[in-house]
Amino acid sequence: MNEKEKEQEQKYLDAVDVSYSYGLAKEMEQIKSNPVLGFRTAGSRAEYETGEMLRREMEHIGLEDIHKDRLCLDGWEFERAVLRFRDPGGETHTFQLGAYQTQFVTEGFQEFPMVYAGRGGQQDYVGRDVRGCLVLVDINQRDEWWINFPVYQAHLKGAAAVIAVQDNGYGEIDREALNAQDIAGPKDAPAFSISQRDAEVLKAAFQEKERLTVEFDASSRILEQTESYNIWGTIPGKEEDMILLSAHYDSYYDGFQDDNCAVAMMLGIARALLEIGYRPRKTLVFCAMAAEEWGIVNSKYDWSTGAWQQVFKLRPDWPGKVIADLNFELPAYAHNAWDAIRSTYEYENFLKEFIGTLPVDPRTVYPQGLRVSAPIETWSDDFSLAISGIPSMVNEFSSAGFMETHYHSQFDRDEFYDEAAYRFHHELYGLLLMALDRVNVAPVNLERTFRALRESVRPVTGREDENALETLMEKLGEGERLAREVYERVRAANAGDGDPERDRKLQSQLLYLFKKAQGYFVRLNWHDEVLFPHEASQTNLRYLGEAVRRLEDGNVRGALEALYQVDNNKYAFQFDDEVYRYFTEYVLRQEKDRLQWGAGRIVHHLDLSKQIRSLMEKEKAGDSAAETELEELRAMERQALRCFDDDIRYMIQAADTLTDGLRKAKEV
Repeated sequence: MNEKEKEQEQKYLDAVDVSYSYGLAKEMEQIKSNPVLGFRTAGSRAEYETGEMLRREMEHIGLEDIHKDRLCLDGWEFERAVLRFRDPGGETHTFQLGAYQTQFVTEGFQEFPMVYAGRGGQQDYVGRDVRGCLVLVDINQRDEWWINFPVYQAHLKGAAAVIAVQDNGYGEIDREALNAQDIAGPKDAPAFSISQRDAEVLKAAFQEKERLTVEFDASSRILEQTESYNIWGTIPGKEEDMILLSAHYDSYYDGFQDDNCAVAMMLGIARALLEIGYRPRKTLVFCAMAAEEWGIVNSKYDWSTGAWQQVFKLRPDWPGKVIADLNFELPAYAHNAWDAIRSTYEYENFLKEFIGTLPVDPRTVYPQGLRVSAPIETWSDDFSLAISGIPSMVNEFSSAGFMETHYHSQFDRDEFYDEAAYRFHHELYGLLLMALDRVNVAPVNLERTFRALRESVRPVTGREDENALETLMEKLGEGERLAREVYERVRAANAGDGDPERDRKLQSQLLYLFKKAQGYFVRLNWHDEVLFPHEASQTNLRYLGEAVRRLEDGNVRGALEALYQVDNNKYAFQFDDEVYRYFTEYVLRQEKDRLQWGAGRIVHHLDLSKQIRSLMEKEKAGDSAAETELEELRAMERQALRCFDDDIRYMIQAADTLTDGLRKAKEV
């Protein structure tokens, strides 16, 4: 970096004004669907009005070429949910409820019977009639199962709606906390959220009688095939390359951290750059994304709708032009004693080099410093952008207690605002933006990808295809070496003036390989965790083998504990077969556009529900004779082994394609 660039960075640091960003974040709170609780949801009037406010703000600070890209999505308008109840002592209680993205409209207070169904699983309904009832259930979505399972279970039993109370998992900050998450289910299985404090009033009454009478007034409307807008403006550059900054402007409750502060920080960075007269090489795009929290009915992958549509539907030309996306989530809070930039594997090297020269000291806010984490997760919009072919990153936000305490509750408010962390993130990501703007070649490095893939292969049975494994290890080692050599060329090109035509060709090839790598290697398990293609089968083999050994020893309980760990099968333990199959089939058999960023990311599925139910009956009866189940599980283990070997052979072909592409990059 030369002296002029250092001076420019210092001017930027001096121009950062977090009071501007804080004020904008607070202004966003004023527009809401529910006058008591907030909410600015996908396709709602509040989301539209906030988008218009952000468009005007972009104009005000001086962004150019401002666009409103129209999304066609499913919207949700949540206006109110109020429950009234007279306890046995004659006292009337009025409870404000949160909601999930489902259809339930009463047109004023209506009387409903209410029952309490524990965890809301299959056994909780044995011998009970809940038709037309509001059903109170306890849920822990982080450690047990998602909200859609107990809600659909109640729906099949004829319940009018589920009222869910958090039993840890989320909203742990206070006994008055409500919660909201994406529903990942059909609109006609309604669900609402009640606080622990209010639920205890109801539970106390259930000690005296099994069924209560309550009054409920709710307006939660699904607006299928409505519209919303992604709003973006630019600081034009001299080159055709682009750098994208993104954050979402839909929210639950006030959404101060998630994601008002992120949108405001994005525009705060833009404002500081414009104030110092920064003239970028690459066009800088500042995009406020709609519909991140939810945006499509009855899909397991119902969030990040706005970002997914932006790059796959509305602006499919961005991949290949955008060399990086800097996505922001919950940036005004110090989530850990350390901070991190969470990135795709392919930018990890560049980011570590950048951190090593950072002119601001992260330890003034984060005593344990700043690090780089990889890969990215499915929690935020950067995942949709990455799989489209745009190297993406996000400030670390998902690894600490805030997600379990304040996140998606009415306690996400400015009481929990950390100005020092907010300022540091303005500084960090503004400087990172300038560093990316200086590169001649997008700093894509596949070496880390190949190494992470190699380290993830851990055979568990001893019966895997040894020749294929050996071949894969050789291919991945070769890929690491070639990627390292190509990245040295990239570093050399970025250290000097370079040859513009050659640099352009090299970058084009590297972005092409980046996109290919995401398609070849990025898969998900049923918990939406990012993994490599073979890892689901590898994990399933481990637990299937354990279940077989336990049954061979006559240990039915041990076998069931192992089967609980086989991907997607824990739901078969607790819910009706119809519930389990519904939420399995809608992943395996829905059209790609409804699955959005999850389409094709789950490759194999083992349905063990028959064996699980049979073993549960045998355990209940004290019967340890399970020869039939043992043979079936052995067959399932052989099937999982075939899947694993197929995945290894697939990755050999993928590695071949990528190494051929790296050789071409070397020849540029």
